[in-house]
Amino acid sequence: QVQLVESGGGVVQPGGSLRLSCMSSGFPFSNYWMNWVRQAPGKGLEWISGINTGGGGTYYRDSVKGRFTVSRDDAKNTLYLQMNSLNSEDTAMYFCAGPWATGYWGQGTRVIVSS
Repeated sequence: QVQLVESGGGVVQPGGSLRLSCMSSGFPFSNYWMNWVRQAPGKGLEWISGINTGGGGTYYRDSVKGRFTVSRDDAKNTLYLQMNSLNSEDTAMYFCAGPWATGYWGQGTRVIVSS
């Protein structure tokens, strides 16, 4: 059974940092490109970052480039997202996901950026 479990969300002040984790099981994690996607309140899904197998290639949408860092630990079957310099526009539910064709998605972790 495939599982993706996100953690690390919470309430943070503008300018603060959070580190999200996504623990996976039930599929060969190291063989898959992985993604982070978010959904802000009242808005649609927004891809924010991806990382290829091995972690040598990382990709970001422009609005998070330079502030967010994606990484993976294949020995732990875990995906990470380090988020720095957070602002109110980063408030959202954050999901980890496998390649779109797999349908592998977590349940999400909520991030609220507020003073």
